[in-house]
Amino acid sequence: MIERLRLRRARPAAQPTAPQTEKPTELERIVTWLDERTGFGTYARSALRKVFPDHWSFLLGELALFCFVILVATGTFLTFFYVPSQAPTVYEGSYRPLAGASVSSAYDSVLRLSFDVRAGLLMRQIHHWTALIFLGAIVIHLCRIFFTGAFRRPREINWLIGFGLLTFAIGEGFTGYSLPDDLLSGTGLRIAFSVLLSIPFAGPNLAFLAFGGPFPGPAVLSRLFVLHIMLLPALLIVGISVHILIIYIQKHTQYRRPGATESNVIGQRFWPNQALRSTGLFLLTGAAATLIGGLVQVNPVWLYGPFIASEASSPAQPDWYLGFLEGALRLGPNFEPTILGVTIPTVFVPGIVIPGILFAAIALWPFLEAWRTKDHAEHHLLDMPWDAPRRSATGVAMLAILAMLTIAGANDVLATTFDVRVEDLTNALRVLTVGVPIVAWIVTYRLLVERAGRTERRPPAPRTVVLRRTAAGGFDEVEDA
Repeated sequence: MIERLRLRRARPAAQPTAPQTEKPTELERIVTWLDERTGFGTYARSALRKVFPDHWSFLLGELALFCFVILVATGTFLTFFYVPSQAPTVYEGSYRPLAGASVSSAYDSVLRLSFDVRAGLLMRQIHHWTALIFLGAIVIHLCRIFFTGAFRRPREINWLIGFGLLTFAIGEGFTGYSLPDDLLSGTGLRIAFSVLLSIPFAGPNLAFLAFGGPFPGPAVLSRLFVLHIMLLPALLIVGISVHILIIYIQKHTQYRRPGATESNVIGQRFWPNQALRSTGLFLLTGAAATLIGGLVQVNPVWLYGPFIASEASSPAQPDWYLGFLEGALRLGPNFEPTILGVTIPTVFVPGIVIPGILFAAIALWPFLEAWRTKDHAEHHLLDMPWDAPRRSATGVAMLAILAMLTIAGANDVLATTFDVRVEDLTNALRVLTVGVPIVAWIVTYRLLVERAGRTERRPPAPRTVVLRRTAAGGFDEVEDA
């Protein structure tokens, strides 16, 4: 039997269909164009993958940054309505107790901003409260860096930049505080003029240059306005940018924890975890500043009245970040030595020398500590306060000095509150300003040494044994995880 075979022509194999490529969006084309010309993508990918330590204290620097953003935004709004002029005018705004009063154009604009501009008072108060928080965040951030030793090599430059940012922020706060031209800010300007005037040889020229002539000076507000909205913000922006750039180039420090070494960083990447956390902190900062600004009154210039050169407000208290300078001036002895025929004014030592020594010691501390300890190695793991008891005790003593000087800045208020003589309270505060930091240093040092001793005497933690199943069904001990 012959089998008949039916031959079938093989069908040609189906050609694979080319995948349909989606047309790039306009944003993708822009990013591609930018990347081809600048290498932006490489830097962006590196920045998005940067690891941030997972600890709340590292958010203090971001808090200061977000406060600065809020200050720029609210300050821009206020600039549209403020008039930096000392030209006299007659107030005819909504605040009736001052109707018809002769005031400066600057004070008149601040009153109109507070009572006649929609949301003007809210913006003023948000701006002022945020400035107070801004300085506080910088100070606490610097304290965290100091007490953990994060300023050591290779981060000495960033410590100097951070300290410079604190100095610029204090100047920014003082210039903004002085712009309303009310009686309280005028008292602060009188003190500033006297401190500048007390500098030997150069003092009179510096004071006349800053104020445009004898106090109160015809050009002081316009010059403070330029400093406040142009020069100092520019310095802050440059300083913050360089500060962040150095942090980007150098890896973050981190606290000692299992797995943390000098050569790695344990935490979360910038995108998306840290970016979302930072966004949440920014929104919370703005919400808190708005809530405080809307509910808590600060700097009611209409109650102080316009500045009059022959008058001074009492009690006159500056914002908290300048309280130490006020206290140093009040505690300074009535002593004017004559050196080489030059009389040194009373306010020169408490107003220039003492703050200069304190600020210089803080700024140069990384180099002083490296010189004393002979430690010039790189450090990426942070200390706990008891790991360096001398450094921590010195930091506490420094804070005690500043705290006592701040308290002394309110000696007249304290004397009235507790019904004591101002002279007696001032003499007591002079003794306490020297004694309290010494006691604070000794107590802090002894407590931290004891704490470090307890840590060294603590029995070692039980050893963890890790077993691995072998191919034969048994178990082998491996290194600790």
